[in-house]
Amino acid sequence: MAQLEHLLQVLQPTQLLGPTNPELSALTMDSRQAGPGVAFFAIRGTLRDGHDFIEAAVGQGVSVVFCEKLPQNTPENVTFVQVPNAAEAMGYVAAEFYGNPSKKLKLVGVTGTNGKTTCVTLLHKLYRDLGYNAGLLSTVQNQINETVIPASHTTPDAITLQSLLAQMVKAGCTHAFMEVSSHALVQHRVTGVQFTGAVFTNITHDHLDYHGTFDEYIRAKKLFFDNLSKKAFALVNADDKRAMVMLQNTKATKYTYALRKEADFKARLLDNSIQGLQLELEGQEVWFRLIGTFNAYNLLAVYGAATLLGEDKQEVLASLSSLTSAAGRFDYVVSPGQITGIVDYAHTPDALENVLQTIQQIRKPEQKVITIVGCGGNRDAAKRPVMADIAARMSDRVILTSDNPRDEDPQDILNQMQTGLKATDLKKALSVVDRREAIKTAVLLAEADDIILVAGKGHETYQEVKGVRSPFDDKQVLQESFALLQK
Repeated sequence: MAQLEHLLQVLQPTQLLGPTNPELSALTMDSRQAGPGVAFFAIRGTLRDGHDFIEAAVGQGVSVVFCEKLPQNTPENVTFVQVPNAAEAMGYVAAEFYGNPSKKLKLVGVTGTNGKTTCVTLLHKLYRDLGYNAGLLSTVQNQINETVIPASHTTPDAITLQSLLAQMVKAGCTHAFMEVSSHALVQHRVTGVQFTGAVFTNITHDHLDYHGTFDEYIRAKKLFFDNLSKKAFALVNADDKRAMVMLQNTKATKYTYALRKEADFKARLLDNSIQGLQLELEGQEVWFRLIGTFNAYNLLAVYGAATLLGEDKQEVLASLSSLTSAAGRFDYVVSPGQITGIVDYAHTPDALENVLQTIQQIRKPEQKVITIVGCGGNRDAAKRPVMADIAARMSDRVILTSDNPRDEDPQDILNQMQTGLKATDLKKALSVVDRREAIKTAVLLAEADDIILVAGKGHETYQEVKGVRSPFDDKQVLQESFALLQK
């Protein structure tokens, strides 16, 4: 419960109409959840404008409405708080309503195009292994210690986020680790959150359907570092050419990590195989269970963040050497016939190229690489031909198939992908619209010791076609296809 007067201390309203100090028991941005004692925030979204639902919220008996534009009808029994930006206001108010839980945690956020999920998952596993109570907010799932809470977004809305952080504090968590998406930054989902540290992994073309241009995408990521306090740390991947851009206006203490350049946290890759990675780090050789150069960067980022949080370096390395990655991140299974199947969430050109480069590094000369890849519907269409080109160029065979077509025609997406194939690559490419059949086809084409990469969906356990989500798990379908091969 909270008094409106107390919550308004964090805002400068343009106008205030109605009862001066109602008591609030809940906050919402969904008019269907409105009611007595509830504050409704009219948020302007990409598809809907919350201002269109003010009347419905009032009809539900809502006590307070936060909005940017006052409606024509303002009933006297409802308090209307006019603000310049309702999403920003919701962030600050939600933080205050839940008691500013981020100030009671050592909270580290990770942003970047690729590597966010792996980094926060490793950090959470590491801190649980070191004996801490810790929370996790990721694309795959949210966790409070070992209790799993399903995730619907990479970064939850401000109300959900503050509620989860408050639950972590109540459960005795001292640390929390979360992905911070570019959408979340622009939409003020992390407004009001106090971060102990921020990590930047890398940035490549993605989400241009939302941000419009690559420069706007960079600007969105940079907001995270611009808003850090001087008490926080900012740790960036110095091998990414835009890392220093992230640090330009930050008040946080600046640190870097790298494999190639000089950095505060530097490692050298000694060995990279299907068994794992061997790195020289802090003057000693350490073996890790994760695979691939991209995971060398992820491990280095996690090591750096844990060190900056004050952990013992040797304990951190000992723990990290035993940990596995997040679900659907270079997740592999070997068939009885010695075909290796790899499931990875690679859904951007850079991520796909990284995974295929890793496979090229660990493959034997006689092993063929068969890549199954698609592109999501209602998303950045410019990357479709690029991803097809990368898959064909770096594989012996490529099968173009459906990812999550959403509201688009799956065949239209495949046709757009095909435009990226060179004439010489058309001979080794197939188009199979049905993803299950595409995976079965790859297994039938494979011989002993070959490698099949199923890219794009990773941890997802559904496929969305024509707006309908149906159960679909790449790893499960791959295992089923392997089993059929033995019959």
